[in-house]
Amino acid sequence: MNAEIQAEMVASVWKVVVSEGEDVAKGDTLVILESMKMEIPVLAEGPGRVTELKVAEGDVVQEGDVLAVIGRGTG
Repeated sequence: MNAEIQAEMVASVWKVVVSEGEDVAKGDTLVILESMKMEIPVLAEGPGRVTELKVAEGDVVQEGDVLAVIGRGTG
């Protein structure tokens, strides 16, 4: 089962912290967004492996855009 991590607001991608194929734990920072001079970390909602990164540093994202996909084991 995969989990899509979405942007919660219009923002710029300030930093991409993880790479595709990297294992993450719940609460790990995946991406840092910047909006109105504030840095907003986007966290993993559960453990898994980053199967897709859909953004790069400098991209502008809209609310609801998928930032990353986390693959989770079924067992």
